[in-house]
Amino acid sequence: MDPHILTYHTTLNAEDHAICDLLYTEICKALPEAEHKIWHRHPVWFLQANPIVGYSKQKQGLRLMFWSGADFEETDLNTKGEKFKDASIFYTSADEIDITKLQQWLKKSREIQWDYKNIVKRKGVLERLK
Repeated sequence: MDPHILTYHTTLNAEDHAICDLLYTEICKALPEAEHKIWHRHPVWFLQANPIVGYSKQKQGLRLMFWSGADFEETDLNTKGEKFKDASIFYTSADEIDITKLQQWLKKSREIQWDYKNIVKRKGVLERLK
């Protein structure tokens, strides 16, 4: 495991740590070529320098966020961003994670992408990739 991400996990309580360990394992399995690191203080995976998926501790629980998830057409990803194309789900227990659905979302995260990498260059305008 990336040492910086491991440090992030160890700052969490036992349940959140278990959620993060499971998410880390499944994301790395589904996106083996993705670069992953701590970005804006939480773990994020990138394909060709474009953020794809990440997770963070928030008041509601552990948030799993897909940067382009609003276009996945998945009802379980029900927390949608207002400004961008992100969508999320919150977990409070590792038992809540449906591995089959998670793998479907990770597959879609590879296939459906908006170009966040160049959003500053385009002055906040997102363009669809692929």
